[in-house]
Amino acid sequence: MTKPSNISKRRETALKEGSSDYLAKREELVEIAAGQFKQSGYRATTLAEIGRKAGLDRATVYYYFGSKEELFREILRTGVDANMRECVRISQDGTLDPVEKLKRVIRQLMTAYDEHYPHMYVYIQEEMERIASEQSVWAREIIGQTRKFERIVTNLIEEATSAKLLRSDVPVSVSANAIFGMLNWTHRWYRPGGKYSARLVSDSFASIFIDGMRA
Repeated sequence: MTKPSNISKRRETALKEGSSDYLAKREELVEIAAGQFKQSGYRATTLAEIGRKAGLDRATVYYYFGSKEELFREILRTGVDANMRECVRISQDGTLDPVEKLKRVIRQLMTAYDEHYPHMYVYIQEEMERIASEQSVWAREIIGQTRKFERIVTNLIEEATSAKLLRSDVPVSVSANAIFGMLNWTHRWYRPGGKYSARLVSDSFASIFIDGMRA
């Protein structure tokens, strides 16, 4: 078994101690990395480049993160987890009908794209299917979250169809993919603080979908 390097031991100790300065620098690196991955792509971005923008040399970056993949994981973790918790809560709200739940799930994902920009878009941009093919525990967890979201949307469409709130002549999988396509394509054009707010975009998408699908 390979013994952990001195720098990895120092990193583990610093994480356990959790000093405000250390955590602040980690957060700064996450923000810089997210911007670089969005701009240049994961493959083209280097740790040295991220370190330069943070005023650190490449060796010092390892004191905060063990690899570029670890940075990528941290970029996704917060946004994906928070979004999924809220989508599950909406889907289990017994006071709402399936169509209203669907509207709110669409709004929630668009809100997450806005609040965690560009972090969550990095995942879409970096090819979800490529990540799905990886065998790491982290990749399986992220794909599991994605599949869970897809099931929530699909189940809500099925419930709305069964309740005759949405038309049944369009296959559920086609309807669900229409929603995923609208939302995921925003990574090409949406910017927080731009001409259109996340709320306006999500409500417009919901109207386009639901008005076209009403029974």
